[in-house]
Amino acid sequence: FQVWRTPVREALRLLAASGLVAHQPNRGAAVAAIGEERLNEMFEVMAELEAVCARLAAERMSPRERMDLEALHRDSAALVRSGDREGYEGVNRNFHAALYRGAHNGELEETVLAARRRVAAFRRASFHVLGRLAKSWAEHDQVVRAILCGDGEGAARAMRAHVRIVSVASAEVVATRSAAGPPDHAADAHPTHTPTNRIADEEERHGVLASRQP
Repeated sequence: FQVWRTPVREALRLLAASGLVAHQPNRGAAVAAIGEERLNEMFEVMAELEAVCARLAAERMSPRERMDLEALHRDSAALVRSGDREGYEGVNRNFHAALYRGAHNGELEETVLAARRRVAAFRRASFHVLGRLAKSWAEHDQVVRAILCGDGEGAARAMRAHVRIVSVASAEVVATRSAAGPPDHAADAHPTHTPTNRIADEEERHGVLASRQP
């Protein structure tokens, strides 16, 4: 494909830093195994980090930042009504990123972004659950209301609950794919891949190699 080795190495380094790729001695890089227990732990950490962001955002966001967050949330309702899953995924990333910035803590923002990259593919997969877009919007609504009222603890509770629900929805997708089993061609290409790892593969295909906000 006439790809330079340097960007490929850098892409693999980024994937390894995100926990999606593991370097194996004498074998090169391979998709990291992510079992259900580890996935639960990753979401547990994510829930607490995002809860802190929501609490600080409620306390520290400027009036303009609050207006922008409210507008972003309000506009996303149209995507839910139209069933635009791809569009909502993009707005969802922007919504959470706004909260990270709104916490006004650079170290926290860097930490939560790194943690989010590790579960990004699973969070996207959760939108395949029937009715998940509307529920996600409603959960966001609780967070936004608390932030607009300056209720830090309420925002933290709402965000923690939101991420925990995302975790359950993601596990549901993994379980469904596990029960269905991989297509024949996928089984031939990746005979040892679990459904969880196939979702991690999707993260690679969706552009984690590029610098993007999760």
